[in-house]
Amino acid sequence: MNSSPPHESPTLIANNAARPGDPTRFADATDGVKLAIYEYGDSDRPTALFVHGFPDDHRVWEPAIALAAGDFHVVTYDVRGTGASGQPTVRAGYAMPQLRDDLAAVISLTSPDAPVHLIAHDWGSIQGWSAATDPAFVDTLASFTSISGPSLDMAGAWIRRGRRHPGNLVRQLADSWYIFAFQLPFLPEMLVRRGVVEKLVARSESIGVPADVQPPAGRRSRRDAINGIELYRANFRRLLSPRPARAVCPVQVIAPRDDAHVTVPLGLEAPKPFTDTLRTHEIPGNHWVVEQNPALIVGLVTEFISTTGFISTTEFTSTGEQHQDGDRA
Repeated sequence: MNSSPPHESPTLIANNAARPGDPTRFADATDGVKLAIYEYGDSDRPTALFVHGFPDDHRVWEPAIALAAGDFHVVTYDVRGTGASGQPTVRAGYAMPQLRDDLAAVISLTSPDAPVHLIAHDWGSIQGWSAATDPAFVDTLASFTSISGPSLDMAGAWIRRGRRHPGNLVRQLADSWYIFAFQLPFLPEMLVRRGVVEKLVARSESIGVPADVQPPAGRRSRRDAINGIELYRANFRRLLSPRPARAVCPVQVIAPRDDAHVTVPLGLEAPKPFTDTLRTHEIPGNHWVVEQNPALIVGLVTEFISTTGFISTTEFTSTGEQHQDGDRA
């Protein structure tokens, strides 16, 4: 897998940021939680909103943002319970309707007059799907790029169809063992405090990466990981009762070939029945390809944004060579 050289931190838009790296401003969620927002680039350009997943905060996107900020007004934020954002006091504060409302609050504050291009990873992508299939976002989202995070509804429907391809289903369930473990009381929190979850994440992000390439030290917080476990607990039942809805904007799905958590069949196949304009890519990389190969991700995002009327299935070889088989919509 291609590993990018060390990156320089992107430059924040200076308004309201007291110190370098501080949030540019805060959005007020509907339940009172403060959401820390970070903005980069020229605010007059189209807005690209990057949303992170578990157990990260907004910094997982910094390598990609450094490349994208020259072309876009880039926005990212710490999702509730992580980074500089506040955290809810009840489990319902992590439920999907609230996460969807958080997205709406951030978009309303940072791009009130124009729709945004949403790019999201892991749990950021899961909540992104919730917005992208909500008719309330039809005038808010210009496009959606999903990376390693399928819709809960679509994943649930895909699991129900799994008898057609039992091998794919068994592999995905095996890769998702931690989702079931996170439903247990007390044990997941104990595993986080003892560093077990950190080791599992480190193993996942080392797949296909040279041994001498290490992820940034000290970027993740055990507090954030403990809070993030509530995402799994608050939303797990949605997998059991899927309610698929059609996407309201063009969608691009990027599936890393060596993702230890979301298999390529789930990532690429689950959305197909529920999208009108879909572009899919299987790329080299593991679950954290957004940080490890930002040039590939930003290239795909930029190209997709410029040609959202193109429907294709695209596969990259290990050298990054692109092969396309698609038709104009």
